[in-house]
Amino acid sequence: MLRRVLYIVLITVLLVPGMLASCGKEEVYASGLDGLEFSCDTMAFDTVFTQMGTTTRQFKVYNRGAEDVRLDGVTLAGGYGSRFRLNVDGDTAMVARDVAIAAGDSIFVFVRANIKPNLTTEPFLIEDAVLFRTDKHERRLPLTAYGRNAVYHVPTDTIHYADGTPLIDSTFGKPYAYSVIDCENWRHDLPHVIVGYAVVDSRNTLRLEAGDELYFHNDAVLWVYDSATLEVRGSAERPVLFTSVRQDGRYKTLPGQWGYVWLSVGSRDNVMDYARIENAFIGIRMDSCASSQPTLRVSNTQVANHVLAGLLCQTATVVGDNLLVANCGSATVAMRYGGDYRFDHCTFADYWRLGTRTFGSLFITNALDYGGVRYVWPMQVRLKDCIVYGSRAEGEMYVDLDPNAATSLQVEHCLVRGGEWDEDPKFVDPQEGDYHLEEDSPAWGIGYTYPDGKRVGGR
Repeated sequence: MLRRVLYIVLITVLLVPGMLASCGKEEVYASGLDGLEFSCDTMAFDTVFTQMGTTTRQFKVYNRGAEDVRLDGVTLAGGYGSRFRLNVDGDTAMVARDVAIAAGDSIFVFVRANIKPNLTTEPFLIEDAVLFRTDKHERRLPLTAYGRNAVYHVPTDTIHYADGTPLIDSTFGKPYAYSVIDCENWRHDLPHVIVGYAVVDSRNTLRLEAGDELYFHNDAVLWVYDSATLEVRGSAERPVLFTSVRQDGRYKTLPGQWGYVWLSVGSRDNVMDYARIENAFIGIRMDSCASSQPTLRVSNTQVANHVLAGLLCQTATVVGDNLLVANCGSATVAMRYGGDYRFDHCTFADYWRLGTRTFGSLFITNALDYGGVRYVWPMQVRLKDCIVYGSRAEGEMYVDLDPNAATSLQVEHCLVRGGEWDEDPKFVDPQEGDYHLEEDSPAWGIGYTYPDGKRVGGR
């Protein structure tokens, strides 16, 4: 009998907590939305090219109140016609229903924009809002994006060997998928978006004017082919822009987002005046183009934020005047396999923060050791009234000139870290890309002059 009583008591002890739990108080939710806070006031996208969409951006919704909040729906004010799309804590439906946010907790909302093309040549504003609703209350977060129409250069063919096997680009590990640019009908009233290799074909000249903009997709390349020419003539107020399609947030200054401008073997008479080339793997690549005429005349140009080098010159002939080449992972200017190089009033500044640089900002060599053999080429380099400076304490100029070929290196009135004249040039803020000179800089009268003529902290 005693055993039976103990058994009943034990069953009661085990069951009562569960019964109490199942019959506990009902879930209580806040009657309003005053406790909700957003991590931003407006979700604003930078330029969105029509048909390409954007990177996904996100914001958080916080419940700062003392009670849980249950939302009947989270959706877009524009409904199915909206040019934005949502993902609410993993829910990609047009309306995310019964969304609960516990007191003191938060959820993520992801937003993406995709804008239809129209006939305008100017940027245009797209607006909408994310709605957070209960049966009696509503909160909204505005969404804005600037759309732009563009001319798209998309691959139409691939380079193959005779047996049909695709030729692979050793730099990016991809086939050479390319399109050929119609140079005669290049539009200057719209930006151009380049995917893959956009080729300036033999005996053609691509002429770019003040205000032209070229936006490159991942690993994309502007390829100036044998006997072709690139002519860039921007202005101080409207330089020609070469940059990545991704311009939002940290991508605006992130290196390595596209390939390079390629002046390949045999390209000729290339000119670049007033241009900005930024955020690529290499700024300008020149391959084995040495001749009596310069491979490239480049002036009044900024080349910055590149993974390998700003200028990669390989057996080339380059004349540079008033250049700023900055913030590159290996060298601002790499001069290899000989060539002829003349730079006047240039600033080569390297404060790379994404890794350790092995060599200096300027890399100069006429020699190559390969397969147990040393190859050398003739090389002439002249630097006049230049600044060569950066964060590398060991010095910012690496020189390896083999005397078994005719070589010459002239450094005239140049401030060089690790050189005979080695002083801090006192850039205003090199870590943030401002290479204006401070008032008490020892480098007055040399180096790069900004297009606005201001050399001292914006004055």
